[in-house]
Amino acid sequence: MIKSTVRIKSKLPSVSTNIFTQMSVLATEYNAVNLAQGFPNFDVAPELISLVSKAMTDGQNQYAPMQGILELRQELSIAFEKNYGSKYDPEAEITITSGATQAIYSAITAIIHEGDEAIVIEPAFDIYVPGIKMNGGIVKPYKLQGDDYHIDWAELKRLITHNTKLIIINSPHNPTSTVLSKEDMQQLDKITRGTDIIIISDEVYEHIIFDGQKHYSAAAFPGLAERSFIVGSFGKTFHVTGWKTGFCIAPQKLMTEFRKIHQNVVFAGNRPMQTAIATYMHEPENYIHIHEMYSQKRDYFLELMKKSRFTPLPAVGTYFQLFKYDQISDENEMDFATRITREFGVATIPLSYFYSDNYDQKVLRLCFAKTNETLEKAASLLCKI
Repeated sequence: MIKSTVRIKSKLPSVSTNIFTQMSVLATEYNAVNLAQGFPNFDVAPELISLVSKAMTDGQNQYAPMQGILELRQELSIAFEKNYGSKYDPEAEITITSGATQAIYSAITAIIHEGDEAIVIEPAFDIYVPGIKMNGGIVKPYKLQGDDYHIDWAELKRLITHNTKLIIINSPHNPTSTVLSKEDMQQLDKITRGTDIIIISDEVYEHIIFDGQKHYSAAAFPGLAERSFIVGSFGKTFHVTGWKTGFCIAPQKLMTEFRKIHQNVVFAGNRPMQTAIATYMHEPENYIHIHEMYSQKRDYFLELMKKSRFTPLPAVGTYFQLFKYDQISDENEMDFATRITREFGVATIPLSYFYSDNYDQKVLRLCFAKTNETLEKAASLLCKI
């Protein structure tokens, strides 16, 4: 190890290694079943793998265009018009990114200046707040309400000031597995109308939604579409999270600023993966039914967990399931999650991690994007607690 005496001033002094890495390391150390980090552990479609191999063999191995390959941007334009009724120009309004995380950070950086306020709805995915702070922004957290984790729009509206520049929404929502309704989106439209507030709409789980629920994209509401960066993830849709390929869609005025950041952060994403995904997306049957697979996995996992003392909370989107453990222990979430990893061999994520004040509700987040064998093993261990 190299010793350094150089003094530096951290931009994120309160940030340490994130909980996903911590729990995955713990899972490895104790040979635990890892339901903590949100990655599928089942096979990718063989056709998609073959398409990547073909792209490489065909010489698609150099830099992609900064905006992403046109064929993939065209496929997204077609999909958004078909699904949400909005026509985005693939040349000027769609950019392929190195994953959704990079897209979200680039969007935040494009619009947040020193002293700007950003409303973050908690519990929130952990990349939002650091991005805002690194750009000199002020985070205004809003807690979802009740056991159903809903938004009280009148209460949220009270957080808006003349300095509010950004509101970040996420639906389907990680970590609560809830979805925003049509009425929710209409309320957001109403409170931002006539303002210069920008929306980042994190829609990475747009195709993973259950029980007859519908995904309402910001693209489907003209008043929201005009002020929104919409972020998506091919990694989530095609369970290839390690490919780190996502996208951002926004009106040209917003996308122009986005691309100024994007080209100086990564310049361009992975070309073979983009080429393969463009071909694969051309047939919508390759992705429009993935919610059925995940719905079956959720139902199977819940059935397995019926013999446990954990209480499941409603989950209608994403591939995460929340469980309350208040009938088992009064330990705080971090201590309980750590203990059951060490003593029972299942790694999970404490919900408190997703709150700026570490709000503790005796709830854990578990990922069910796993093989049936993995779910069976995890459930059998959890039922012993």
